[in-house]
Amino acid sequence: MKRALIALVAIGLAIPLDATGHVGSPDVYFEGSAGPYRLFVTVRTPQMIPGIAQIEVRALSGNPANINIAPARVIGEGSQNAPPPDRMDRSASDPQFFTGKLWLMESGSWQVRLEVFGPSGTGELAVPVPAFAQRTLPMQRNTGAILFVLMLFLALSLIFIFGAAVRESQLEPGVSVPPNKRRSARVAMIAVCAVVLGFLFLGNIWWDSAAAAKATNMIYKPPPIHASLKGTNTLELKLAMSPWHERRKQYQLVKLIPDHGHLMHLFLVRLPGMDQFFHLHPEEVSADVFSQPLPAAAPGQYAIFADIVREAGFPDTMTAAISLPDAAKGWPPSSLRGDDSAASAPAVSTVPADAIAALQDGGRAEWLSQQLRAKESVLLRFRVKDKDGLPTTDLEPYMGMAGHLVIIRWDLSVFAHVHPAGSVPMAALALLGQTSNAAAGSMQYMHHAESVPAEISFPYGFPQPGGYRLFLQVKRVGQVQTAVFDVNVAPSN
Repeated sequence: MKRALIALVAIGLAIPLDATGHVGSPDVYFEGSAGPYRLFVTVRTPQMIPGIAQIEVRALSGNPANINIAPARVIGEGSQNAPPPDRMDRSASDPQFFTGKLWLMESGSWQVRLEVFGPSGTGELAVPVPAFAQRTLPMQRNTGAILFVLMLFLALSLIFIFGAAVRESQLEPGVSVPPNKRRSARVAMIAVCAVVLGFLFLGNIWWDSAAAAKATNMIYKPPPIHASLKGTNTLELKLAMSPWHERRKQYQLVKLIPDHGHLMHLFLVRLPGMDQFFHLHPEEVSADVFSQPLPAAAPGQYAIFADIVREAGFPDTMTAAISLPDAAKGWPPSSLRGDDSAASAPAVSTVPADAIAALQDGGRAEWLSQQLRAKESVLLRFRVKDKDGLPTTDLEPYMGMAGHLVIIRWDLSVFAHVHPAGSVPMAALALLGQTSNAAAGSMQYMHHAESVPAEISFPYGFPQPGGYRLFLQVKRVGQVQTAVFDVNVAPSN
């Protein structure tokens, strides 16, 4: 079983990891307040643009009577001119649950605006949503069958028309067709058939080429990133613009902006066991070039996930891999800078997940676990305890967050970096002026030294069934602590 698991992770490293903001996890999860109403919002983004986003809202507190939704750009002229809102449908069986649909007409950084009405008054909320085409959609089978029949009819009609023209166009009415005319008609029909087949063949080649070129421009591709070692202990990362971004410069998708204090959040995970984990913050040393002195790390192959946020609030997650040398050539472990952190853990295991994970200071984190199924929106709840088993009272904000949660599927097909407010970038929330509406234990700590509660929750939905490793990060007495959990997610119902 262990060999099979190692092979699975090794294969995952070779898979192209294409997604935005998160790898393989395109839907948006957000917990925040619309005035007196606490809401858990899920935006299931469309596969194609233009496309329809499915919106789900669960009221966690309050009793909303109606919720209206409308799309708008995050910044620019489109942010001021939202279309008339649509009313969400309230579930007959669960009055706290609402569903709705919105068209997203262009790629880029969008927001879903919510207006909430109820007995406690009204409230407003905006949720950032990155819109992008994930894949091309196949033609519906019925439509394809109809078009094929029409094509066949037109092709055969053309062949028979030419045959009839050669055979009968010069005959007087009532005169029988001589044998030589019949032979000429057959030759003409064969020639026309060859020409039609040639046109269809060449047309199909042209269509495939045009569709591939269109897909290259339409389907989102993360920017390429090149990782290399500079000297013995410095990781250098070079970014480039993808064709998808180049064609959408007008949507402010070039310049980078800080996301809770850093232009880049870099995650290194050693493969195949995911037993070494680093959360680092490289510095930009020149245009699109970042540098990161490496802490001491066990040698081996590492997966790289690099999070950035564009000027319009659009997130990108870039992926790469690198082989690190022996730890003796790196920095001492005590030399982690600022917000950088590291953790070690046993290799990923297929053994059923333990709901308790040790922290480096002798404390522990408890996962208030539940049955997890793919594509279901859940609040992942954790409680942090000290070495005596009591809920901690000394948690501190970590980069303005009550906590960070990194979620990685064992085969690397899913990567997500979420916070108590959800999967949206904090920088995008700031652009929308939503800092006061972010989840408790999240943005409220950005500029205050407030204490953090011992229980922290993260809104999320696992996109696929299978095995995942979760890295929960909190801060105690100035030190970042990381708890590691493994979990198996069941298929959706």
